[in-house]
Parts: sequence; C-alpha cells; structure tokens
Amino acid sequence: MRIIKLTENLPDNQSGKIIGNQLIRSATSVGANYRAACRSRSKQEFISKIKIVEEEADESMYWLELIREIKFFNVNRMNGIIKEADELTAIFTSTVKTAKTNYLNQKSKIKNHVNPK
Repeated sequence: MRIIKLTENLPDNQSGKIIGNQLIRSATSVGANYRAACRSRSKQEFISKIKIVEEEADESMYWLELIREIKFFNVNRMNGIIKEADELTAIFTSTVKTAKTNYLNQKSKIKNHVNPK
C-alpha cells in the first residue's frame, strides 16, 4: 500500500511515470507471486515461485533507490520504505536458500534410502 501511495505522488513527467510504472509492477508482483508460492503444489514449484518473489523484491529496491537518488522525495521518507523493502528482500533470499537446502536434503535421503526386503 505504501508503494502505491508513493507512486501516485511521483512527478507527472516522463521519468516519474516510467519509474512509477516499473515500481508498481515489481512491488505488486511481490505480493501476487508470494501468494502463488504459498499455493504451490510441490517443493520445486515453491522454490521457483519464491525465487521470482525474491527477484521482484530486489527490483523494487532498485526503483526505490533510484527515486531516492533522483530526490523526488525527502530522503528520510525514502529511507523508511527502502529499509522495509531491504528487510523483505533479505527474508525472501533466506527463504529461497532454506527451501533449496531442505529440498536437496530430502532428495538425497530418498536416493540413499535402502528398502529392506
């Protein structure tokens, strides 16, 4: 919601519109893809979808940092939202790593499992 409000207050010029469109797409994609990841039918599908969430969160960080550097808004206003975006990106990055590790560990246990007869 903060991103939507932020993009609505960007300058009404070419750069404001382009950056705003890119930011709104990547930021809303985070939520939509996270929801899809939660409904995954397999661990592999979850990993694939949560990786997309991580990438979109990181892209959103890029656009927010660009907005801060261009000084469309007060730096203090931008620092709070960038901190939140950075924390979310770190959470999704950690989730990807954990999910991959768990999947690989599970996969190796299956391959090494001996069926007694």
